[in-house]
Amino acid sequence: MVGASLIGTTIEWYDFFLYGSAAALVFGRLFFPASDPLTGVLLAFTSYALGFVARPLGGLVFGHFGDLLGRKRLLVCSLLLMGCCTFAMGLLPTYAEIGVWAPVLLSLLRLLQGFALGGEWGGAVLIVSEHGGDRHRGFWASWPQAGAPGGNLLATGVLAALVAVQPEAAFLAWGWRIPFLLSGALVLLGLWMRLSVAETPIFLQARARAREQAAPGVRRRAPMLEVLRTSRRQVLTAIGARVGENVSYYLLTSFLLVYVTTHLRLPRSTALNAVLVASAVHFAAIPLWGALSDRAGRKPVTLVGSVGMTLWAFAFFALLDTRDPAMITLAVTVGLLLHGAMYGPQAAFIAELFDTAVRYSGASVGAQLASVFAGGLAPVTAVKLLKDHDSPVPVALYLCLAATITSVAVALAVETRGHDLARPAARTSHRARRGRHRPRRSAHPR
Repeated sequence: MVGASLIGTTIEWYDFFLYGSAAALVFGRLFFPASDPLTGVLLAFTSYALGFVARPLGGLVFGHFGDLLGRKRLLVCSLLLMGCCTFAMGLLPTYAEIGVWAPVLLSLLRLLQGFALGGEWGGAVLIVSEHGGDRHRGFWASWPQAGAPGGNLLATGVLAALVAVQPEAAFLAWGWRIPFLLSGALVLLGLWMRLSVAETPIFLQARARAREQAAPGVRRRAPMLEVLRTSRRQVLTAIGARVGENVSYYLLTSFLLVYVTTHLRLPRSTALNAVLVASAVHFAAIPLWGALSDRAGRKPVTLVGSVGMTLWAFAFFALLDTRDPAMITLAVTVGLLLHGAMYGPQAAFIAELFDTAVRYSGASVGAQLASVFAGGLAPVTAVKLLKDHDSPVPVALYLCLAATITSVAVALAVETRGHDLARPAARTSHRARRGRHRPRRSAHPR
């Protein structure tokens, strides 16, 4: 079950991150030609942000049906949609061949990618969280989270290998298409594994109980309406917890490629290799942070990451500006280690905020709303700041602000570690904070 979720999320994140890497390296020239290289990249990253705009809609639709029909079916649908879109990108003609229709079609496929990923995250983390026990949920639920660096590692690795063995002309002509077409084979693997996963017992029990308690002739309220009625504070907490994590990740990976290749004028391989090494460390660190959150709590571990990221922001760019490949790799690796402290406990933390009947909707929409103005705008904002000021200082300040928002949101939240997902969710209220200290309820905060 954990393996199927990890493989599926790795493939979906591979598809999603592949676009970001290609936007930084080739899409600016092939689909958004402009005389100024940074302008072309800015336009490419604008289309990249479209995927994030569609993610809340995907979270809303997939969350609604996931709470009504089950987690498994919607995970299969999201994987198929993402894979088909990525494969189609590898077949697209460029601007030189069909003109303005090239960026239009690319942007449309990017929207569909975002829609699919918006439904993927909630289902993947919930199918693991609801299968496992309370004591080790942080560890097990962190494995789908590891699919993000796993997908980035795979996407960056394929691109790095192609850049290393191909002349630039060949890579721009056809080599960039190979990673997108490879997605077709990866989706078949993920589909085979996901079809073998059983629906979660907690969801089946909650659905059966809801049917028994439903009055004749009375329709059940839509899960999203129920979330907005009962769990608005939890949604805001989920959004706040994601802001610093989202902004930092896309600055440390996608924007890094632009900064190193366009601003510092270093080879593509320098940036790709740094991300490759850092992503491998990141992949291993996320479950360790998740396991630590089972012992120390979700809040302390997350705060280590968000506060640490605030302090690391300026050191990160100082190390990049040395132009030393080893220092660049160190800068990204430490940054992603701190990001892992925010990301590892996040799946369990957000799942524990919501009741079973609305958990898919609440977790998906809360997480994906943050992705629009955090992850989606991060590379665009950073490139614009760099273009306007020709300095990394405004970008570092932007990263500090995002990490501070997460620190405040998490500090004000209720500790959810050890919560029984079959019981009513932990509430971010003054009453809940008082009840959390009563011995009888300490294992199951309300």
